[in-house]
Amino acid sequence: MDSGLIALGAAVVGVAGTLLATVVSQRMLARVQAAQFDREQHVSHTRWLRDQELTDLSRRRDCYTAANAAYRRYRISLMNFLWAVHQAQATAADRAAVEEARSAHHTAFAEAQMIASAGVLAELDLMTKVIAGAHARTMRLADGIPEPDGSFELIHAELLLITQRWVGMRSAMRSDLGLAPALDGSDPDPADCLPPASVSGPGPAAGRPSGTRPGPPGDACPDSAA
Repeated sequence: MDSGLIALGAAVVGVAGTLLATVVSQRMLARVQAAQFDREQHVSHTRWLRDQELTDLSRRRDCYTAANAAYRRYRISLMNFLWAVHQAQATAADRAAVEEARSAHHTAFAEAQMIASAGVLAELDLMTKVIAGAHARTMRLADGIPEPDGSFELIHAELLLITQRWVGMRSAMRSDLGLAPALDGSDPDPADCLPPASVSGPGPAAGRPSGTRPGPPGDACPDSAA
């Protein structure tokens, strides 16, 4: 009788041990699988965040490149037109070139408003306001109804100051993209090689044959490519 109970107890313990071992093994396996799943999810999420960052960086880089080119083109076109007005040689084609560059600038600015960082957008807003004022004064000068502060000399000086603002805008863009600031003393912008604003009154530029149009601003700056 006692032997039978002992045998039964041993059998129960053996079965219980086997079942318990199976449960423990399954639980340990489930924990390992859960931990592995969590790691894979973390890696996947990290990769997704990285891909999003790279995509966002690429979008901002393309946006800034387009905006930088559009602002520069607008500024140079406006300076070309201002000089043509000063020479009393502005044509409808010259005005159309300015308006085309202005339209491209508006498009680039509108895109930047949706993509640019707050710091870059502040620089773009400031640049847009300044160049818009210079455009308005230039057109009034071209129409023969200049504003009190709309002489050739004052507008020319303002457009040269825009160059300095453009450098600040470009630096903000580079900083936002994680790039090093551009080195000071870089090659001059072709638009800044216009004849000096000290030339007074309409008429041909000094040293240029009468009846000829001044060449593009870059022609006046041959050393810039050195």
